[in-house]
Amino acid sequence: MDSLLIFKGLAGHRRASTRRFFSLAALFLGAFLSNKQINAQIGPAVQQVIVTQAPSWSSQQAIMQCFERPDARSPWRPVFKASIPVLLGRNGMAWGRGVFAPPNNGVPAKVERDGKAPAGVFRLGRMFGYAARPPEGTRWPYIQVGQYDAWVDDVNNPYYNQHVRVKPGNIPPWFEKQRMRLGDSAYKWMLGIEHNTQPVAPGYGSAIFFHVRRGPTTPTAGCTSMAEENLIKVIRWLRPEASPHYVLLPERDYHALRQAWGLP
Repeated sequence: MDSLLIFKGLAGHRRASTRRFFSLAALFLGAFLSNKQINAQIGPAVQQVIVTQAPSWSSQQAIMQCFERPDARSPWRPVFKASIPVLLGRNGMAWGRGVFAPPNNGVPAKVERDGKAPAGVFRLGRMFGYAARPPEGTRWPYIQVGQYDAWVDDVNNPYYNQHVRVKPGNIPPWFEKQRMRLGDSAYKWMLGIEHNTQPVAPGYGSAIFFHVRRGPTTPTAGCTSMAEENLIKVIRWLRPEASPHYVLLPERDYHALRQAWGLP
């Protein structure tokens, strides 16, 4: 009985310590947010949100869950019974350029070729892929990648972080290094994550997608990857009219920013 009481006491102490930690973290991060940022909220039109939480900024692996709500007055509810394991950048995460300006908490911004996934809140972009068609039941617009499609990661190119389809009779000299058709099975389907797009800032990261993982523990160069069956499940769930957004944050930062940003 005494051991049980001690265990319960320790558990209660840990829960209290955890609550104090997240409260302090929220105050710490909030101190660096402007009034405009503090009042920033996911828009009322947003009815679908994909949330990925990682253990830390250096994590290569994380857990993802999808949430939905019928309207802005209703609470968020999880979509899938189990969370989805995902893989992030080989060097973890850095702040991305998305919907909200990030707090000044000492974490650097993502830059080109840093091997980090962009953290923050992002709209979803177009879906591309090598496959002739998207998964059956998909409602998201789809573009099949052909031999003349490119996504530019050259910071000196005026089309940086943009999809370009060149004309067969007028192929520019930079195209070969920027072409999308690489024969990589991970790119069977690629759902765009709108990092550094509105506006594009050269050098702050390009070509960020959800795509099929290359292995159960193989990290990415900055994208979010997962098993093919899980990617299909997420793609089929998405509805363009629900204005879906993607949230990627370490667990501590997610809990600190959750209320301020109106996250699930």
